[in-house]
Amino acid sequence: MTDPVLYDVADGVATITLNRPDAMNSLDVATKVALREATQEAARDDAVRCVVLTGSGRAFCVGQDLKEHVELLNSGSSEALFTTVEKHYNPIVTAIAEMPKPVIAAVNGVAAGAGASLAFACDLRIMATSAGFNLAFPGVALSCDTGASWTLPRLVGRAKAIELLYFPSTIPAADALALGLATRVVADEDLVAEVTALATKLASGPTLSYASMRASVNYASSHDFASSLVFEAEKMNFTGASADHRRAVDAFLAKEKPSFEGR
Repeated sequence: MTDPVLYDVADGVATITLNRPDAMNSLDVATKVALREATQEAARDDAVRCVVLTGSGRAFCVGQDLKEHVELLNSGSSEALFTTVEKHYNPIVTAIAEMPKPVIAAVNGVAAGAGASLAFACDLRIMATSAGFNLAFPGVALSCDTGASWTLPRLVGRAKAIELLYFPSTIPAADALALGLATRVVADEDLVAEVTALATKLASGPTLSYASMRASVNYASSHDFASSLVFEAEKMNFTGASADHRRAVDAFLAKEKPSFEGR
């Protein structure tokens, strides 16, 4: 049986690949469990300094596996149906959003529903030209999940977020870039090379600094200015006492290029 999620670590980069290409990388229970374990493992592993989330085949992820969903509905398995957000989606997106290292979504194809939400929780979204986003939730008469209510308005503003949620249609890569949903759009054949170069650069950088900036931005999005300044100061003091900071200052004075270890 093929693993529904592939997990590979090389040169400080953990690549998490949704691996159900025949099902457009839709999320059945087994895939959600494997994805939860992979994202949490990447967060724990000090050897991982950057994370890439992508899909196999022609889709990034089309969200919930509706075939399995219908089977559970018809079988009356309400416990499995109505606990999946708490058991699977929330822990997965929390691991991504609170990851103490940069996270890149390599959006190789359509990202719909929870698949789009997963990409929105990443720091950077590099999209193939043929890829697109679709907030497909109302098509199956469901609310949004996997953090979309939090991430989407912060990317495009409340009014546009409501519009995209109420009236879902596929947002092509070029439009996603214009809206701020994509960080960069590249030719399909260049996606792997582009993401590899970016992930390698981030993994060799001051990852403690990146994690602290990531945490500061997240904190500031839900706290007032004064509280955010206090949090910023804490993170500045934390990074200022790090070995990476000392290494960077010494390298600057010696007119050398610093090397970082994420400590």
